[in-house]
Amino acid sequence: MTLDELNRHIITSLTPSLGAGEAKATARLMLEDVLKVSPEKLVMTGDRELIPETVQMFDRYLARIIAGEPPQYVIGTARFMGMDLKVTPAVLIPRPETAELVDIITDREGGHTDLNVIDIGTGSGCIAIALARALRFPHIEAIDISDAALAVARENARSLMADIDFRHLDILAPAHKAFDPYNVIVSNPPYIAQSEKSSMEARVKDHEPASALFVPDSDPLEFYKAIADFATENLAPDGTLYLEINPLFAAQLARMLSNKGFTCEIRLDSAGKKRFAIATRDKQ
Repeated sequence: MTLDELNRHIITSLTPSLGAGEAKATARLMLEDVLKVSPEKLVMTGDRELIPETVQMFDRYLARIIAGEPPQYVIGTARFMGMDLKVTPAVLIPRPETAELVDIITDREGGHTDLNVIDIGTGSGCIAIALARALRFPHIEAIDISDAALAVARENARSLMADIDFRHLDILAPAHKAFDPYNVIVSNPPYIAQSEKSSMEARVKDHEPASALFVPDSDPLEFYKAIADFATENLAPDGTLYLEINPLFAAQLARMLSNKGFTCEIRLDSAGKKRFAIATRDKQ
């Protein structure tokens, strides 16, 4: 089998379960990440013959994807803002919406130097690493309750040469007082209500870590309340809190932040959904 034939084989095999567009994107991801074959290289070397062992390996990958595993977990990497990140079932697969959150932060904070930043619930480290690479001489901390997630994040930071201080911390525990206040607090915490689970893709709800996705219907703002309390203690007077949010609870979130002494702006994502909250301390 040649590279061209393998590419067509991947697309044909995955289209029934993923759809044509995602099947093509997955084929590109697999060829680039596993064989280091870019689309340009595929054009030039598509007639190259592959050894049978390589084809067999791809068939094993395809069987797992067809059975429902996310392609990124099967391959072991995900793309995020031009970076190749290691991902395992211990961490969420980075989403385009989260990249939009990073863009909002860098647009607003890019002119500042030496910012003190904390990423709450870092997962794969995607936000912290992207900010470490985009901001000017920041000091960045990243916390998570999962040791397995922190191990993945540390590996990603090392491979991408990002200087980040990773710490194990449960944000739902009583708020801790930081030594230096933070200029930027950012978080993409769990925000999907349990009642939404039935409408989600099986590929997500059956494979990505539930602890990083779901919150109780009885308290969908559970993590945001804890983050707001943390910010009350640790956000610099002129600092900013940046959050990725569930559009269903945007108004409720804004009221909660207002009640805790913050001025909150809700922003739309590229799909027109209320996806981000930007909060600053009320002026005394």
